[in-house]
Amino acid sequence: MKKLKSSALLLLLVTQSASVQAADLSGAWTIDTASCSKVFTKKNNEIAFQPDADLNAGGLIVQGGRITGTFQKCRVTSMHNDGSNLKVTASCSDGVSVSDVSYDVKFSGENNITISSKQPVPVEMMYVRCPM
Repeated sequence: MKKLKSSALLLLLVTQSASVQAADLSGAWTIDTASCSKVFTKKNNEIAFQPDADLNAGGLIVQGGRITGTFQKCRVTSMHNDGSNLKVTASCSDGVSVSDVSYDVKFSGENNITISSKQPVPVEMMYVRCPM
């Protein structure tokens, strides 16, 4: 699950490509809209995680060129538009180590994405944007 959250963070950073504006991915993302209030809060007009967000589905916060999860922070090092997908390589830190990871982000509507990775094991996660 921890790897899944990291993968999702990296993929969201890919949104800064020419075909997809960064604003299109800005905001809070989790697995379903019913989890939004359990995972995110808004403080001083900024989105933040609830204290127990990782126990309630977890998620991602995309702000500018950064993606933050409950366990990792990532910055995109490269991205490439490949038709309906974005291929992203990002540098992520969990506070102990830094690693480069590659992900695919597929858009299925304005508020729905699927993030997938083939390594180290195949993983695919769907996310919805929370209305904040």
